[in-house]
Amino acid sequence: MAYLLLLIVPGGLVAAFAFTGYAVGSLGRVGPRSADRTAWLRSTAALAAAAAALLYTWGLLHVVGATVETWEGGTGSAPLPPCLTPGQEERASHVVDHTVSYVPLRFVCETSGGGSYISDTVPGYVNPGVLALALAAAGMAGGGKALATARRHRAEAAARPGH
Repeated sequence: MAYLLLLIVPGGLVAAFAFTGYAVGSLGRVGPRSADRTAWLRSTAALAAAAAALLYTWGLLHVVGATVETWEGGTGSAPLPPCLTPGQEERASHVVDHTVSYVPLRFVCETSGGGSYISDTVPGYVNPGVLALALAAAGMAGGGKALATARRHRAEAAARPGH
């Protein structure tokens, strides 16, 4: 599992740079002053997607660190260090395993009684931030697509005989 996590981290960075490259490249081709609303919406959508990828990767780094910390073992590894919450040591003493959830991103501590709880490994702003940025990116990309489609329909209507 840690190997999968270590592969996803570079993937998130590559995605962020690809989205940023698209945003800068699309505006760079026409120039920021001559870009229309469609180009600006698509570029801004790509930047929001890049920010979402970076924020997700940041949270994933926290999960990777917690996973590595649980595998290191040794003295002081029981209960699992990422499952220790100040003031709730009794709960952590019943932890027998852990899992990782990728959406939403979190480190889940599994207890001996069949229950589980979410550790505070991933900062609280990561999942809401990724969701907000991803929704904003999708909305702006959809808006750019709608503007481009409307412009194409107007151009086709103007090109028909009788207009």
